[in-house]
Amino acid sequence: MRELLQELTKLSGPCGFEHDVARYIYERVSKITDDVSIDGIGNVIAKVNGANDGPSLVVSAHMDEIGFIVKKIEKNGLIRFEKLGGHDDRILLAQKVQIRTENGIRYGVIGTISAHMMKYDNPEKVRKHSELYIDVGVDSKAEVTELGIQIGDPITWAAGEIEFGKNRIIGKGFDDRVGCAILLNALEETDFSNVYGTVYAVFSVQEEVGLRGAKVAGQQIQADLSLAIDTTAVSDTPEAMMDDTLALGKGPGIKVMDFSLIASVSVRKKMIQVAEEQQIPYQLEVFPGIGTDGGAISQSQDGVPTGVISIPSRYAHSPVEVLDLSDIENSKNLLKQFMLSMREKSEFRFI
Repeated sequence: MRELLQELTKLSGPCGFEHDVARYIYERVSKITDDVSIDGIGNVIAKVNGANDGPSLVVSAHMDEIGFIVKKIEKNGLIRFEKLGGHDDRILLAQKVQIRTENGIRYGVIGTISAHMMKYDNPEKVRKHSELYIDVGVDSKAEVTELGIQIGDPITWAAGEIEFGKNRIIGKGFDDRVGCAILLNALEETDFSNVYGTVYAVFSVQEEVGLRGAKVAGQQIQADLSLAIDTTAVSDTPEAMMDDTLALGKGPGIKVMDFSLIASVSVRKKMIQVAEEQQIPYQLEVFPGIGTDGGAISQSQDGVPTGVISIPSRYAHSPVEVLDLSDIENSKNLLKQFMLSMREKSEFRFI
């Protein structure tokens, strides 16, 4: 799992530019599934048939990460940029980034003033991203062109993953490459001769800009139920707004509700039953400040009973997202055991 996650997070794939991630996943998932395709918007959709009749389950994890896009190249070689996905302008200054060009990856840094200049500035001011720039180490627009950087090139945080503390990792793009890794690994490890029904694995695009890929995928699959696999923000640090209802290292969150979804009661209860029977630690998640692919898929076709497995994360949408390795493993085990527990479509009906 660690090697798989490292390979996925080092790839550049912000919203709308998931191509490298899609290629990697398509190649890997095609070896273990009965059918795999890439639709017009870029979703990778794989199908695995269980040996026994049963419900059709869609499991979705999104390939895109938050990022930026080159908007303008100034005469002095500095680059203006636009956001892809949700960012906090307060953390943009002095961050290392990578720009994906047709000539390969180019590195840069979001500029900031020297600490020696702070006395001439307003230290309480938060500069908007539109006021900021990326320094790619050259002095002219012509030199930027020589590097192969063009308007429209995608930008992400610079790659790099670190293991630290007892059992934790720091990196960029865990939202939601860890969900992709969990789904891939669960498919690889599950014995589908013991599965009742069909599993559709959706690796979606453009989740961070409005669940767009999941909306398209949901139109293509007649599902009896669905699960989304995504990260969620924990509330176990001392900031004033934190309520300590979800913590790192305490097991996957089983979604109750967020702003995109009120989880299906039947799916949620089934996940809780599976977790308790298999002695998998879990937490119940009520967090209106987030949305997932599950919200879009639940509203597809004639309505799909939907739940979410949430991987606890600190410092989401930053270059230093933090995960606990035990949460990753327990999330994967919950997904595997849920797939093996399915029997009848009727157990997921509304009434």
